[in-house]
Amino acid sequence: MVSRGEMRRTSFPDRVVSVLGQEIGAGLHQPGATLPVEAALAARFGVSRVVVREAIKGLVAKGMLSVRPRIGTRVREHAAWNLLDPQVLAWRVAGLHSPDGPAAGLIGQLMELRRIIEPPSVRLAARRATAEDVATMRAAFAAMREAVAGRGAYVPADLAFHAAILAACHNPFLQQLGSALSEILRTSVAISSRDPQDRALSLSLHEQVLIGIEHHDEEAAEAAILRLIGLAGAMLERVAGRAVGPAGR
Repeated sequence: MVSRGEMRRTSFPDRVVSVLGQEIGAGLHQPGATLPVEAALAARFGVSRVVVREAIKGLVAKGMLSVRPRIGTRVREHAAWNLLDPQVLAWRVAGLHSPDGPAAGLIGQLMELRRIIEPPSVRLAARRATAEDVATMRAAFAAMREAVAGRGAYVPADLAFHAAILAACHNPFLQQLGSALSEILRTSVAISSRDPQDRALSLSLHEQVLIGIEHHDEEAAEAAILRLIGLAGAMLERVAGRAVGPAGR
């Protein structure tokens, strides 16, 4: 049972949502599986059935569960999950550390999405970037370089760099899409940049992207971002291999 001390750190329904969401994301409850009844979940978490009901509604809203009379509460197929919800994506990615989790399949999907969105965006940024846009990118890149040297946080600086690229496209629809997909990029960067040597190599590729955009060289910027995405994919695959192991593949 989850301790009441843990439950007090956040609202009861949110805590139940978080624990069940993590378990579902990690593959402990597979699609099609039926969750325990309300009374059993209430006893497990030390909360009322009303709290459990609210938590289940929250996971239904995220596309992870369905509730039907005489059938119960079931885990939905992954395709129904709202992966643009930061919590859902975080839970899904947490499955990288579980033998029953998404591992390479999710990695491939994340990299596929990045290849669809980022290369055309970089080309557009190279075409439209103003001096102010480039200055913003340079500031983010400088923060990344400081982080690689051990003087700052790498992930926020990397995210700021990619956000600056989307801003340089001067397309409000693309910027809003970028906001919605920020958690996907955050997840990719956070996992793929754990090794200091990998960060140093990634930094060099980011600089090539920056130079391409600054010089309005669409081909060079696109080539650099494709190499960067390829590097991130290889890093993610390596992390998944360590987490899952040969038997889990």
